[in-house]
Amino acid sequence: MASVTYRNVTKRWGDVTAVRNLSIEIPDGEFLVFVGPSGCGKSTSLRMLAGLEEITEGEILIGDRVVNNVAPKDRDIAMVFQSYALYPHMTVYDNMAFGLRLRRTPKQVIDERVREVAASLGIEQLLDRRPRQLSGGQRQRVAVGRAIVREPAVFLLDEPLSNLDAKLRVEARAFISKLHQRLGTTFIYVTHDQTEAMTMGQRIAVLRAGELMQIDSPSNLYDHPSNVFVAGFIGSPAMNFFDNVDLFEEGGKMWVDTGYFRLEVPEARYDLYRPHMGKQLTFGIRPEAISHPNYQPADIRPSLIEANVDVVELMGNEKIVYLEESGKTFLARFDPRADITVGQRTGAVFNMASMHLFDQETEQALQ
Repeated sequence: MASVTYRNVTKRWGDVTAVRNLSIEIPDGEFLVFVGPSGCGKSTSLRMLAGLEEITEGEILIGDRVVNNVAPKDRDIAMVFQSYALYPHMTVYDNMAFGLRLRRTPKQVIDERVREVAASLGIEQLLDRRPRQLSGGQRQRVAVGRAIVREPAVFLLDEPLSNLDAKLRVEARAFISKLHQRLGTTFIYVTHDQTEAMTMGQRIAVLRAGELMQIDSPSNLYDHPSNVFVAGFIGSPAMNFFDNVDLFEEGGKMWVDTGYFRLEVPEARYDLYRPHMGKQLTFGIRPEAISHPNYQPADIRPSLIEANVDVVELMGNEKIVYLEESGKTFLARFDPRADITVGQRTGAVFNMASMHLFDQETEQALQ
């Protein structure tokens, strides 16, 4: 097992900078997730660690060793690809054993490791089959098994679940999380799916256009996003944003005027927000912090507004409601018992203890 360090790492292709000055320390045994939209540099960051892409500037360390000029086979890593990259002409057994054979591992050791790992993954009955005879979920387990038998210091997983259907993805997420707990090895996982990131990662590194926006625990990313991008990317449905809001004091209270309605700011935020009065600000609040008046939580800081019901999506355990006021649409999560219909006007309660304010020019959170 080993720690991983990115030290001021940059990757360029001509005039295009794919990764810019990336610095992260990943402790031994951590499960870190790189997440971000397509083209943000997350797979490139992983491939540089694997040795599949050259580093333009900076250093990558595995443990205490700088690996910039170390061949991929000598880095003591194992990678699971989106395509699984299984050899179609080989059996499952031979696919799993292939890396060990290249290392001239004794046959008996190979056999013991392959069968032990196959049993732990529940694929021991598939060892004589070829990849074309397997389902997507089975191929995914074979690809993971091929990595495990090598007993690497670091596991790299590049969107390994994207080819699975929704049900299998849920099962595979739990499987990989349990695998990490059992092995205790460093896992670095790349995904564009923020649900995967939130449910699997001990820490999440959010990337945008090659730059690290924030790295933190899932709960801190959700509750304390450092900027507008992270706030909008983490959480589903995404956070609601209102630009050009006015922050002011009146009648001994502080208010946010969104241009569509006024909302009372919690007193505990006065000292934090007062220096930012007069600036251009963005107000953010998550759909789950907006509830129906008849089903509002008991322990919130409520601020009541009215809006028109535009769309209602019944999800079983909740209703995702699209509310509209003066041309502005925003989302709320209502209790499924809330009696609302499209076209009616309804009350909506904002839990202002969960509000966020951002500097509109820098997009940085006021915190």
